[in-house]
Amino acid sequence: MNNVAFDTSWRSQLRPDLLISLSYVAIGGCIIFALSILIADFVVPDHDLLADTISDLGAGRYEFIVDIGIYAFSGSLLAIALCAAHLHLGGPRWSFGLIGVGFMALIIFLIGARNEYGDNDSEGVVIHVYLVYALGLIMTLAPWLMSGGAYRAGRGYGHGLIAVSIIWTISAPFFFFLPTGIDGIYERYLGLIAFAFVGICARLFLALARDIA
Repeated sequence: MNNVAFDTSWRSQLRPDLLISLSYVAIGGCIIFALSILIADFVVPDHDLLADTISDLGAGRYEFIVDIGIYAFSGSLLAIALCAAHLHLGGPRWSFGLIGVGFMALIIFLIGARNEYGDNDSEGVVIHVYLVYALGLIMTLAPWLMSGGAYRAGRGYGHGLIAVSIIWTISAPFFFFLPTGIDGIYERYLGLIAFAFVGICARLFLALARDIA
């Protein structure tokens, strides 16, 4: 791994323990989200793994199971944004990228809190679809924006974020054109791409934190 050339005048102000803790929080949030979906797959009655989306699991009597996972993943993204702010790898692209990750955390939290999915909720202003569009757009841009800074830590990290951005950009639009019989499993595939983004970032921050320490 290529070490980042930190200015020693402020290097001592970096907190590797904070970076390590937040990185593990990010990874833990992904694990909790994945487990909540698996549990809901078995608990929710008359559930179709191929057809029913995560949103469908997040409505009804057992909505709290998936909601826990949604909030945990929101926490994952917030942890990554905090790491990126604490260990700023330079340039406006990195800044815009970490702000985008922060907005993704907020959007996912709102998706869970609003409960406007899966149950044909139409009371008041329904913003679920707009939140999804915003999430999709930011997920396209944030990995690419942060890739330049990631290259400073190692080519693998930069290549990984570029790959996430490309795969997401190609894959995400198809979700809106899929037949309802398979959109559930496809949404889970998109979720794995989002997990990959968090995983690459967490691995980057863990490696740099240990290097700083």
